[in-house]
Amino acid sequence: MNQITALLITIVLFSCEPINTKKVISTDKAPQAIGPYSQAIQVNKTLYLAGQIALNPDTGQMVEDKIEVQTHRVMKNLGAVLSEAGFSFDNVVQSQVFLSDLNHYKQMNKVYAEYFSNKPPARAVVEVALPRNALVEIMMVAQKP
Repeated sequence: MNQITALLITIVLFSCEPINTKKVISTDKAPQAIGPYSQAIQVNKTLYLAGQIALNPDTGQMVEDKIEVQTHRVMKNLGAVLSEAGFSFDNVVQSQVFLSDLNHYKQMNKVYAEYFSNKPPARAVVEVALPRNALVEIMMVAQKP
């Protein structure tokens, strides 16, 4: 095999390898991070969204202390981050829902379902202690084809 052929094969092989680029995604349409983390990180066609609680992005304050209201705010915050990266709820493949009380499951689930009318993602729901006395926190992973 001559050197030109070897060089061409090397170029083709390296051009097929994905380049893992880590890009920070941030928008003022969702609450700014309240710690040392990013709203989302995009690596190639995958978006990893940090957990969102029901903070109003304009005021930085928690919204009303009702699970339905908080779930809508969380989903709107996540939607803003998805949109900033050029993704949508249709691209979400996995989510993790954290509830301060599993008795809120039914009400949270009803609101959550409004955002995933077609092919909802894989999901886990657990009960945990949440910051700022939040009732719900949701984190997601989205993937583009």
